[in-house]
Amino acid sequence: MSEKTPKNIAASVRQRLLNKARNDHRPFNELLQYFAIERFLYRLSRSTHADKFILKGALMLRVWQAPLFRPTMDIDMLGRNTENEVEKIVKQVYDICLVEVESDGLEFNTESVKGERITEDADYEGVRIRFVAQLETAKIPMQMDIGFGDVVVPGPQEVILPTILDFPPPYLFGYSLESAIAEKFEAMVKLGELNSRMKDFYDIWLLSRQFDFMGERLKDAVSETLKNRGTNLPSEIVAFSNSFLSMKSGQWQAFHRRLGQENIPADFAEIMRQVKIFLYPIVESIRSGMATPSNWEAPGPWG
Repeated sequence: MSEKTPKNIAASVRQRLLNKARNDHRPFNELLQYFAIERFLYRLSRSTHADKFILKGALMLRVWQAPLFRPTMDIDMLGRNTENEVEKIVKQVYDICLVEVESDGLEFNTESVKGERITEDADYEGVRIRFVAQLETAKIPMQMDIGFGDVVVPGPQEVILPTILDFPPPYLFGYSLESAIAEKFEAMVKLGELNSRMKDFYDIWLLSRQFDFMGERLKDAVSETLKNRGTNLPSEIVAFSNSFLSMKSGQWQAFHRRLGQENIPADFAEIMRQVKIFLYPIVESIRSGMATPSNWEAPGPWG
């Protein structure tokens, strides 16, 4: 167990999180989970292992300060400068839990740190670490998934994860926007009609509406990701077909309700119409050698 924190600090933090949950109309447990994730990543950023992990996934939406984001329970990472071995990653997380920082009311239970292989039916193969954080009497389950072997184009970025209270922020290495898009598109291609990853369609839709892109850079990221993962472009992208839209409409409705964000289109066909406008010119430039679109100025179209 990391060093005990004074009870009054933990109680103060808990009350501030409760107040913020009420003011922001968000579930308290959602903010509690994010706070624990944020403070663990701060410890990572202060540790000797800071260069071994590249942040990816839903937490990058926070980094990019997207006005809309989806809550997450997990930390997704790409491992680098470290080996794809459970025991070694467990030891690194153990070390991170013990890093001494300004008191934030949290304790990370080093005895709870456990690791396992991520199975083939998960999003990617690698290592999954589970452990427990504690704020006063509240026990917070933590999960960190580490993948290996992916490419980041044009390369990892130095990023800052925003904090929800006034504690120092984590300075980390993070994914590029282009590679985030590329990996989600590769999953669309590979999974075809089996794809139930509504979060990927949401993320692509959101990022394309909030951020500008250079066509050549996005094309490079998609091409390199497809090549690195051994995925070929088919003649037809199933996710863009009418049958796929009909098949997945119910799944999108359920995902939409869980998000609780009314300004997001409830119609899956509208989401995919905008995703196709964004991605299809890039796909065609890779597949048929057509000219690469120059610039995407959010929310589009390509210029």
